[in-house]
Parts: sequence; structure tokens; C-alpha cells
Amino acid sequence: MPGRLRAAPARRAERSGLPVNTAVRAGLPALLSLALAACSAPPVPTGAVALPPLATDTVEVAAGAAAQWEGVIQAVHEAELTAQTEGRVTEVRVDIGATVEAGEVLLRLTATEQDAAVRAARADLAAAEALLREAEPRHRRLAALAAQGYVSAALLEEAEAGQASAQAAVRAAHARLATAEQQAGYTVVRAPFGGVVRARAIEPGERVGPGTPLLTVHAPGALRAEVPVPVSVAEAIRAAPQARIALADGRVLDVAGVTVAPSAEAGSLSVLVRAALPPLERPPLPGATVKASFPALTGPALPRLPVSALVRRGELTAVYVVDANGPHLRQLRLGRRDGAFVQVLSGLRGGEHVARDPLAAAHVRAAQTSTAEVRRDD
Repeated sequence: MPGRLRAAPARRAERSGLPVNTAVRAGLPALLSLALAACSAPPVPTGAVALPPLATDTVEVAAGAAAQWEGVIQAVHEAELTAQTEGRVTEVRVDIGATVEAGEVLLRLTATEQDAAVRAARADLAAAEALLREAEPRHRRLAALAAQGYVSAALLEEAEAGQASAQAAVRAAHARLATAEQQAGYTVVRAPFGGVVRARAIEPGERVGPGTPLLTVHAPGALRAEVPVPVSVAEAIRAAPQARIALADGRVLDVAGVTVAPSAEAGSLSVLVRAALPPLERPPLPGATVKASFPALTGPALPRLPVSALVRRGELTAVYVVDANGPHLRQLRLGRRDGAFVQVLSGLRGGEHVARDPLAAAHVRAAQTSTAEVRRDD
């Protein structure tokens, strides 16, 4: 810089025809004025960078999420209706999803054989009652004559036996008639309670026999989640019978009514846990899957942060941590995800601030780096 200051007045002196020393002395006052003006200007701080505002979230420390197990929604009141007699399906009045009332007719079977059996049983009953009407007066007459000594005791005993046999025949005929009428009643299938038809396994024209599945009806007001868990955790759940049920649509329910089976299932070596769901405005359908966790099995307290704050670059998972020097990228090791949040196993402490928008933080970081490089060049 001094060489440049001396050279400029020298060139001007040569062009003006003045001696060089005289020209330099003439330019010194102007150069000194410029230097003083530069020294009096306010200094620019070297570490400060004008940054746009950056929204941050404070890292929270929460109890670790408990292990989760898959479960299935079951209706507390559910009936699988099966055929109780033989016949052919003549009419099916409902389909899947239909709402039915208690006692409503759902389907009908042919009743030819059953009606014939009812008529035969009634005829047998009439015959037995006729024999009884004949045996009772005869017994009374012989009993009166025997009291006067006109008939033998053997004849009276024969009349008593005939009366008893006729009475037994009437009772047997009543029983056969009841059985026949019951079989005839099985040809009309009715809803055992009010609810919703969940399954239909039969069509008109098909022949059925005892045990053939027909329809499944459930009451939507009472539901429970059935979750098989390992035997090793059953005692802890039994000691603290509470559960957290995550439905497929994202709703999470805290359930206090939890029942643990007293023994393990032989096939799977697991223990069945039932969690009664509270009344819901939009109840899930039976058969839907859920995820269940239990507070008794909660893990250690760990930091957690929103999943939206994460930065993923290949196999690297990181977050922008914001401090007094601005945002900087820090690698993390993550744990279990719980809804919109994720556990942090290492790389972050509670109370630190992370950038809510990683893209905005990346722009701020790039601006910081660019400004620092320009100043180094100056």
C-alpha cells in the first residue's frame, strides 16, 4: 500500500512537469485525511452475521416408550349363528353391515320334515291322553270296589299300573312334541340381540345341517382388544393392569380395564391380555388390528424430538442444533418412534434447541459459511 501511495503522486508529477519530491509532498495531506476518515468509521464486528429468525423446539425428556404387541379388536357380545336343524335356505333377509333388532327374523329354512314331526308328535300326544282318560276312570271304579271287597287286590294293582303307564305315555308325548316344535322353530333364525351383521356365510338355496355357519352378529357398543404377550411380562402387567391402545386410524386410548389370563396358551406359549375399550363415537370394526403397550413395561427416560425435525442423508440421521453460534448439524442414534415423536438414544440432551424446519436451518448454515469465507478472503 505505501508503494502505491508513492507511485500515484509520482506519475501525476511526471505528467504535470513538477519534481517528484514536490508532488509527493503536495499529495500527503489528502492521503492523511483519507486515512483519518477511515479510522474514525465504526468498526464492523467480525463474528456477527445477520441471520433470519429460526423457529426452534426445546428437546424434552420423557419416559421411553414401552414395547408394543399386535392385537385384535373383538366384540364383547358376538354370536356366530349356526344351523340347528336340517333344511334348505329359502330366504336371507340381511347382509353384512345390516343393523338388526333383538328377535328380528334373519333367515328361514324349509320346514317340511319339521312340520311333519310336529304333527306326528301331536297325534301321539292325543293318543296317550285318550289312553289316560280310559285308565283313570277304570282305576277309580276298581279302587271303590276293592274297598268293599268285591275285586281282588291283583286286579286293582293291574289298574294302577295301567293308569301309571298312561300318565308316563302322556308325559313322553309332551316331550316329543316339545322337541318337534323346537326343531321347527330352528327353521326361522332370529337375532339374539340388537347389533350389526358382521359376516354372512350362506346364500338362498343352499342346504344346511346342524353346525353349519350362517351369520355373525355383534353388538358395537362393547369392544375389547385381545393382545397375546410373552409369559415373561404377564406378571408385570397383572400387577399394573393398564394399557395404551393405538387404533389403526391413529387414535390412542388409555385403558384401565385390563384382564390377564391366568395361564399361557399351550400352542403359542403366550398369555392373552384383554383390554376393554371405552365407548367411542366411531368404534373400530371387530377383527381390526391394534398396537398395545403397557405402562408397567415403560423404558428409561430419554430425550425425544419431532420426527419432522430430522435430516436424513443416506444412512446418516441428524438434526440441526441451534445455539448462540447458529445452527449446526449433529448426528443422532434414534430409538423407538411414538406417533409424531421419536426417541433419541444418543447425540442430544434435554433442554437443547433444535431447528423446527431443517431446510430453513440449512439455508442459515449456508449463509453463515459463505459470510465466513468472504471475510477470510478479505
